[in-house]
Amino acid sequence: MDSSDYSKNYELLLEELKADDVLFEIPQVLKDEIIEESKRLSKIRSEIERIITFIDLTSLMGDDTKSRVHDLVNSAVNPVKENLQIKCASVCVYPARVLDACNAIRENGNSLNIASVAGGFPSGQYHIESRLLEIQLAIRDGATEIDSVINRAAILENNWKLLFEELVKIRNAAKGVKLKIILSVGELGSNKAIYLASMAAMYSGADFIKTSTGKETINATLESAYIMCSAIAQFYKNTNKNVGFKAAGGIRSVEQALQYMILFERILGENNLDPKLFRIGASMGLLENIKEKLSADKLI
Repeated sequence: MDSSDYSKNYELLLEELKADDVLFEIPQVLKDEIIEESKRLSKIRSEIERIITFIDLTSLMGDDTKSRVHDLVNSAVNPVKENLQIKCASVCVYPARVLDACNAIRENGNSLNIASVAGGFPSGQYHIESRLLEIQLAIRDGATEIDSVINRAAILENNWKLLFEELVKIRNAAKGVKLKIILSVGELGSNKAIYLASMAAMYSGADFIKTSTGKETINATLESAYIMCSAIAQFYKNTNKNVGFKAAGGIRSVEQALQYMILFERILGENNLDPKLFRIGASMGLLENIKEKLSADKLI
């Protein structure tokens, strides 16, 4: 981002900080409709299979190994043996495991995006210099997507200038790859803070905004997703630029995944419900639930 864009976008963010007419709560009627619709769609085979194409299949454990990452890649590339045309959107791993993922994909003979949680995951409580270096090293090793967490302290201390400056540096460090900014919504303190953090991430150049690291006490919720998708819609009105949304943390069932798909579609349109703009971060638990549902006899 050059200096003129930086100044312009920061001024636009300052205008958002003055906003007091934004609806920060999901209407109960909409929430009820989404839950009912998810129950209906969970009985349709094609809708269940479609979930897979949005998944960033994730392993972020302290005991991750080369073998586990290879298994993760194999599951992402060939998640459903009955339909070899379907694969996950990416695998998501720690920076130190990116090279393992690259090697596994090469051995598999397939293509797959590699996302890495580089940049001070999961707390963001690191010097910005080390966060930027971690991003650069992950890209060097083969990451095609970076999921980078924000500095929550900057928001809680109302230091939006610091947040914006750090996010611009992260954007510049991740030049040439897809950048997803993790908001850690459960630690931001208010719905308005979620909205403003969404705007700060987008005005600093994020390609996606993501709910959570999966390590917080409160992760993805329909309430926070509604606020973030509403912010994306407003950002598009302001700039004519599309930004993606990723729900992550605690999504373990077909019904849950469908609810985020439906919410996204309701706010941002059916045409945007594509892996280029919508993702679900999930571990093998969701994929196993999908397989279980697909093995049922009563699907339409």
